[in-house]
Amino acid sequence: MGDRTGMLRWNLFKKVQTHPSCTVMLVKKLVKQLQKGIVKLELLESAVRIIPLLHTLYYVVLQSPALITPKLYQAMYACLMRLLVLPLPYSAVALSTLKHIKMEMFTPGSLFHRRVIAEQSLKNDHLKLYERVFLLADPELFSGPLEATVKADLEVCSSLRDPLVLKRNLLLRLLQSGLGSYCHSPTLQQSLECFGDQCLESFFQETVAAVEEGVMMGPEGWRHYIDELKRIYANILSASDEIYLGDEDHTVYPVSLPYPEIDLILWNNEDDLWSILTNFTLTSSPSFDLDETSRRESRRSKDSGIDLKESDCDPPQSPMHSSGALRRRRAYKNTKSSNQLSLVNDKMRSSTSNFSSLGAQRSHTARIVVMGDDRILGKLACAYRSIQEKESKHRMLTKKMNLQFYYIPVTDAEPSLSHQPNTPVKDDARMSLASFLGKVDSGYDENINSLKTIIPKLARMEVNHNRPSEQNLFFLDTLCYYLRCGMQKVNLPMYKVVMTRCSTEASSMIEEVFVSSLVADVAAFKHLTLSTSAASRRKRTVDCYGGLMSVSYRQTFLSKREVFKGVCPMACSAVITSEPSVAHGEDCLGVRFNSVNPEENTKIFTKTISIKAMENRTLDVCLDKDSRRTYSDIQRIEVFPCEDPGCIIQSRFSLSMNKELPLSKYVDKVLSLPINTFCGIAS
Repeated sequence: MGDRTGMLRWNLFKKVQTHPSCTVMLVKKLVKQLQKGIVKLELLESAVRIIPLLHTLYYVVLQSPALITPKLYQAMYACLMRLLVLPLPYSAVALSTLKHIKMEMFTPGSLFHRRVIAEQSLKNDHLKLYERVFLLADPELFSGPLEATVKADLEVCSSLRDPLVLKRNLLLRLLQSGLGSYCHSPTLQQSLECFGDQCLESFFQETVAAVEEGVMMGPEGWRHYIDELKRIYANILSASDEIYLGDEDHTVYPVSLPYPEIDLILWNNEDDLWSILTNFTLTSSPSFDLDETSRRESRRSKDSGIDLKESDCDPPQSPMHSSGALRRRRAYKNTKSSNQLSLVNDKMRSSTSNFSSLGAQRSHTARIVVMGDDRILGKLACAYRSIQEKESKHRMLTKKMNLQFYYIPVTDAEPSLSHQPNTPVKDDARMSLASFLGKVDSGYDENINSLKTIIPKLARMEVNHNRPSEQNLFFLDTLCYYLRCGMQKVNLPMYKVVMTRCSTEASSMIEEVFVSSLVADVAAFKHLTLSTSAASRRKRTVDCYGGLMSVSYRQTFLSKREVFKGVCPMACSAVITSEPSVAHGEDCLGVRFNSVNPEENTKIFTKTISIKAMENRTLDVCLDKDSRRTYSDIQRIEVFPCEDPGCIIQSRFSLSMNKELPLSKYVDKVLSLPINTFCGIAS
C-alpha cells in the first residue's frame, strides 16, 4: 500500500508541474476534502488523514505558478483556522501551513521565491539564507550498483542548477504568480532571455527586495507589493532589445521547483560530521563567526578532548564566573554563562513549539539525511552527542545553524533476492527504528519506508539497462518532498553504556551510546546459540544453558514509584532494545535474557540496568547491530538514559550560582535523536 500511495502522490505533483492550469481545480478539491475531514473530526473520527491533505495543499500551492483567487485563499484560511483547535501534532502542521498560505495570499509567489533562494544559496543583499543537503550513506550498503544509482540520480540535480537559468526562472515565476493575467508570459520570457548576467542580476535583486518588503509589511503591504511587481515587469519589457507585442494569449509557463544542492558522502567516521558542517558554514558565509581554534578543529579527523576556545590573553576571572572551568595541566578555560545556557534555552523553546517558519530559522540550515539501517542511526547518535558536547562548552555552529535530521531506510538488495526463510527476519531486525517511525507516522510509512525496497530495485534496473528514463526522478522527488514537508520531529531516546573491561589499565572504562539495541553475548557460550534444534536442547544439561549474570535494575511503576531489584539469570546473551514511549507510556529499555532452554528466557522493562558476568567469564558487546562497534573482554556494563550535555552544564551553573533557570525543571534532560517525519507521534 505504501508503494502505491507514494507513486500516486508523485504522479499528482508531476501533473501540477507540467499542467499549471489544473492547479486551481486541484486546490478546490483539496479544500473540499479538508472541509469533509473537519466534519468527521467533529464526529470524533480519526484525524490521521488530515496531515497528508495539509502537506499536499502546501506543496501544490508552493509549486503552482497560476494565480489563486482571493476567494479560494479565504476558503483555505477558514479551514486551517478550524484545525487549530486540534491537539498536537495536527494543530502544529495546520499552523505551519496557515503561515505559509497567509504569506502567499498577500505576497503571491513569495513562497516559491524564498524556497529556491534558500535551497540554492543564491547570494543577494536582502535574504541571507543558506541551505545544504548532506546525504550520508552507509559504505557497507552503498557500494557497486547502489552507489552508482544514487550518484546518477544526483547528477540530475547538478545539471539543472545553472545560476543564470535559476534567476531567470525565478523572475518569470514570481511575476506570473503575482500579476496573473496582467503578465504576458511569452513576452516576459523572450525579454528575460535577451538579458546578460549584469542586467539579470539587477532585476533579480529588485525582486528579492520587493518580496522581503512585502513579507515584512504583511496584509497592509499587498497593494504596494503588486505595484512593485508591475514596475519591475514594465522595466524588464522596456529594457529588452526586442519586445514581442503579444495577443490575448495568457498561457502560464510551468516553472518547476529545482532540486536543492545535495552532497552524497559515504560516511566512514562519525567525527566527519563536525567537519562537514563547519566547512559548509565557512564556504557559504565567509563572515561566519568561528574563532581560529574552531577552524583548526574542523580540519581534525578526531577530537583530542582539549578545548582551547579562549584566547591566552584573556584576563582571569573569579571562581564565581568560572563554574564550568575545565582544568588540565595547570590551565583552565572560562566559558560565558550565556553560552552555557543557550542550548537549554533552545530546548525549552523547541519543547513549546513544534513548528518552524522559514523566516524564523537561522541563517544556515544543514539537512542531514542518513541512508541505511539501524547501524547508521547509531552512528548518527554518536555524532550528534559529540556535537552537543562541543556546543555545550562553546557555542559555535548551532548559534547560526539549524540542524535537521532525516532518515531513509535502505537494506542490501542481495538478501531480498534469497528465498531462505531466515533472511527476511535478519533484514527486518536491522529495520526496527524504521518500523517504529512507520507505525507512529503513516505518511512516513507510505512515502519513505517504501524506499528501502524501491532504491535497490532501481539499482537492479540500472544494471539490467531496463530502467525507464523518468524513473530516476522518483527518488529525488520523494526526497525533496520529505525535506520540505517533514518538519515534525520524533525523538528517539539515546542511552549511554559504560563498559568495564577485565583489564586493570586506565583505559578499561569505555563510554558509548546506542539508540536501537545492545547485545551482550557471554563469550564462553556464544556457540550455543548457533544450534537451535530440539534434539540438541534435550541433550544439554542445566550447566550448559549459559553463564551466570548478576543483574540489578530499577523498576518504575505507574505511580512513579521506583524499586531496585536484582536477579541472577543463567543465559547465553542479554539483548537490550529501546522501547519508545508510544508502546509503553514512557521511554524504557526492554531487556531479554536468552537461554538455550526456552523456559529460562526472561524479559524485563527498565530505564537503568547493570549486568555483570560471573564465574570469571566475559561479554562481547555489540551496539546498534553494528559489527564495527563491537567490544570484547567486557566484565560489566551499565546502561542508563544519556543526559543532554547542555543540561549538565546548566546543572553545574545552577549549583555554582545558587539559582535555577525558569521552567528548566520541566525540560526533558535526556538527550534524544530528533528525526524529522511528516506528523511526528500522533496522539
